[in-house]
Amino acid sequence: MTETECSLRPLNCELNYLSVPDGSTMFMQGDTSVLAGVYGPVEAKLQKMFHNKATVEATFGPIKGPPSIDDRFVELYVRDTCEGAILTSLHPAATVSINIQELQDCGGLLACSINAACLALINSSIAMKFTFAAVCCMIDKNSGDIVIDPSLIQTQNAKATFTCVFDSVNKELICCQTSGQFTEEDLTESINKCKEASKYIFDFYRDIVKKYATAI
Repeated sequence: MTETECSLRPLNCELNYLSVPDGSTMFMQGDTSVLAGVYGPVEAKLQKMFHNKATVEATFGPIKGPPSIDDRFVELYVRDTCEGAILTSLHPAATVSINIQELQDCGGLLACSINAACLALINSSIAMKFTFAAVCCMIDKNSGDIVIDPSLIQTQNAKATFTCVFDSVNKELICCQTSGQFTEEDLTESINKCKEASKYIFDFYRDIVKKYATAI
């Protein structure tokens, strides 16, 4: 295990966690955990129907209270990432819904939600062009060091945070959420370190799929 791999918090998941969705998982990244369920493809409502492709929807439920603006951003990133990965042209006039429910946020909630969505899609057997992996990192405002997959306590000392999403085929950056102040050099170095860490998440996906394929 490399230094980058060791800096990721432990990953764990259980597929088929929910009985109603077509694919589901409970995914944990460190102490951050979410439930993800995928429904569809099913016939789309007329006002949301595309006749040449499927509509992709995402909803995010916070652990308590109504969704905030930040929660809506999680929905946006999950939806756009999943829509880019799903072969939507195979399901015209249909809808694919991804539901994320927060269970505990100890840092890296957006990355955890995106990774959970990917595992739920894999579990649902919906055809995808690629799988995807999200990695969060931060730049410490005191030391200037880049910390991969920081906890909520660590991010309190961050001058900038990044959540980067990569595809499984070319390991290219397909989505990036940023906050704080940083230079172009900071951004480039952070993306490269997240890209390196994403390989470990893709390996985790493969191990989980093999485990459940053997069980079936």
